[in-house]
Amino acid sequence: MVELFAMEYMTALGMTMVLLFLDSRYSPRRTIGAVCGTMVLVMAAVAAIYQAAGLETTLRIYSLIAHLPSLLLLLALSRFRGWRLVFQLLSAILFCVLVQHGAGLLYYLSGSRFWVLVLSYAVLSTAVVWFLVRFLRPLFLQTLLELRRGWWLICLVMVVYYVTVVYLIPGYAGLTQSSTIMKPAVSLLMVGFYCVLMFLFSSIHKEAEVRHSAQLSTLQLAALQRRMEAVKAAEDTIRTERHDLRHRLQAAAELVSRSDREAALAFLDAAQARLDEQVVTRWCRPPVLDAVFSVYLNQAKNQGIAVETKLSLPDVLPADEGELAIVLANALENAIHANLELPQDARQIRCKMLATPSLMLEISNPCTGSVSFDSSGLPVAQREGHGLGVQSISAFCRKHGAVCQFDQTDGWFRLRLVL
Repeated sequence: MVELFAMEYMTALGMTMVLLFLDSRYSPRRTIGAVCGTMVLVMAAVAAIYQAAGLETTLRIYSLIAHLPSLLLLLALSRFRGWRLVFQLLSAILFCVLVQHGAGLLYYLSGSRFWVLVLSYAVLSTAVVWFLVRFLRPLFLQTLLELRRGWWLICLVMVVYYVTVVYLIPGYAGLTQSSTIMKPAVSLLMVGFYCVLMFLFSSIHKEAEVRHSAQLSTLQLAALQRRMEAVKAAEDTIRTERHDLRHRLQAAAELVSRSDREAALAFLDAAQARLDEQVVTRWCRPPVLDAVFSVYLNQAKNQGIAVETKLSLPDVLPADEGELAIVLANALENAIHANLELPQDARQIRCKMLATPSLMLEISNPCTGSVSFDSSGLPVAQREGHGLGVQSISAFCRKHGAVCQFDQTDGWFRLRLVL
């Protein structure tokens, strides 16, 4: 019965590891329900095979019973495919096996005391789950998005480890001396490899942050440059109109002297319209945000998108103005792209940004079709290479402790952010 307990516990722990390494396409409730349901079915299958075929057969086919359903579960739920999905599965198996090997070694050294096995499982499982949730999972999920190549090579090393500990080294850690010594030793080597992977993931993440900073500087410079060009163009036009004002007044006076009031008024209205076209709209007081609003809202208007705004911002903001500019640029760009899929008369963007009592931003736009959300409530990209703007917004919220919500209601997609 000790062996059955160990296999059932490893099944439950393995499914928990799958959940921790999973970046699901579905809601948290649906994801957890699917994982728990699969866990119950696999545990029932292990118990049934143990009762029908005995311990040896169950141990021999256990990896097939437990790991194949885990793979199918990832295929059904994960937003990733290819080698990244394989890496998710192999990582879940690795950390599950580390707990089993460590507990099996302690159990064997204690003289096969059952309470030592239970205590070892509890302590090691708690430590591993805490490490994954606290440190590895955020870095892991971020790397899945940022690293585009090289996953097959990482998976090749992990497949070699998997085949070695499951098939090439016979026995079960904790039951025989050879397997109890050799399997933890191989797992210890794999821990070293995974430490190297963590260093690689951390380096990739830092490189992404550097690119983000470069993007921030580029956006600030480009937005301010466009704003300055618009102001300069308006000033040049006004200077020209001021130079021509004397001639226009003379022409208007001549029309009035002829009692042609309608022609005089039409002439003056046309002149006023030309001046109004060159008025530079100031959207808000912070200069970088004003430049970003100017660039993207004018771009929206040029695409035939109706823009409705309500903006009230002070000079001093609760976060770096440049980082807020990146959030606005990504959100407005996504809203513009969504509108371009709609008929001309249905295109619209609503943007509200207030500073009291907290900094609050809401950007909404009509959208076609249904939007899927992952376990974190973020919209799932429909095509490869998309969704980076949403990830950038999410990273800003994590850094500054902001609350961010995406939802789709009554045909409208909304982003709400409170800082």
